[in-house]
Amino acid sequence: MTKLSVNINKIATLRNARGGDRPNVVQAAKDCERFGAQGITVHPRPDERHIRYQDVYDLKSIVTTEFNIEGNPTPDFLKLVKEVKPEQVTLVPDAPDAITSNAGWDTIKHKDFLTNIISEMKSLGIRTSIFVDPAESMIEGAAIVGTDRVELYTEDYARQYHTNREAALAPYVKAAAKAQEYGIGLNAGHDLDLDNLKYLKDNVPGLLEVSIGHALICDALYYGLENTIQLYLRQLK
Repeated sequence: MTKLSVNINKIATLRNARGGDRPNVVQAAKDCERFGAQGITVHPRPDERHIRYQDVYDLKSIVTTEFNIEGNPTPDFLKLVKEVKPEQVTLVPDAPDAITSNAGWDTIKHKDFLTNIISEMKSLGIRTSIFVDPAESMIEGAAIVGTDRVELYTEDYARQYHTNREAALAPYVKAAAKAQEYGIGLNAGHDLDLDNLKYLKDNVPGLLEVSIGHALICDALYYGLENTIQLYLRQLK
């Protein structure tokens, strides 16, 4: 079964909109795990507009499943990761002012940069994943830099899903096959939801984990958090 890691950034966004501590991010993470989530993902950004760096420190002591920290590997971010030592770090090349992640790494252009960071993370016992577009050349580059996993950026798939899902999925299937060829683990994330998740899971070989936040939290407004997590888990069976 493909694992579900719940991204709780939007919980923090709601808290920050009003100040104070409602909803409580730590309690939300505990509840997500209690309701069946197999991982917790956070993506702190420099302006701390949702998850704050202090949240990450607070969460480390209570997350009992897999803790996945995503982000652009700036010096401050890398310091945070080295101190928290999550089970997984996902390196994402997002600009400081990006609303959300919008592209994967050029693993060829940034080969030396990624190689050095990944080597350091591995020396600390932290599994590394890098955010990539579904291109075979980027998977080949990922193998060269030594990453443990790649996370396929699935926005293009989600955008085209209701128009032509077979065509939308095709590059992801090829990328997954290339990852398996090189022995790289496979994650996926971005704009996955209850409509498009099962088709991706059923047709992309070797999919180990999906990270889902925005759609899942939106669905929870209507279905409740516990029921929503169970609905997503059913899509992954």
